[in-house]
Amino acid sequence: MKDFRRLKVWEKVHNLTPEIYKVTARFPREEMYGLTSQMCRCSASIGANIAEGCGKQGDNELHRFPYIASGSASKLDYHLLLARDLEYLPDEDYRRLDHKRGEARRMLTALLQKVSSDRFAANC
Repeated sequence: MKDFRRLKVWEKVHNLTPEIYKVTARFPREEMYGLTSQMCRCSASIGANIAEGCGKQGDNELHRFPYIASGSASKLDYHLLLARDLEYLPDEDYRRLDHKRGEARRMLTALLQKVSSDRFAANC
């Protein structure tokens, strides 16, 4: 079991999530149960899955949950693009949030590589 709060990737995502909540609060009211909800949920899911993976016993679980988090980061990628194209999200906000999402995604990839190599080394 690992403390997820010590992971820089979790910290990065945890800081991004409130920003997603703030920008989506400006979306049209009719999107409350659509795009607004989807963006908030997938953003929060990234950090939650990192935390859940750290709370599980065994390497298989630690390996599985960052993959799920990575999928949520991909969903957020699309939702940010859609929000920009629907003109709910100004270009400046889109670029800033997408950059932060991209950084988090790269960090997740590095975490997955680390967990995979550790698991491989343990089996040798």
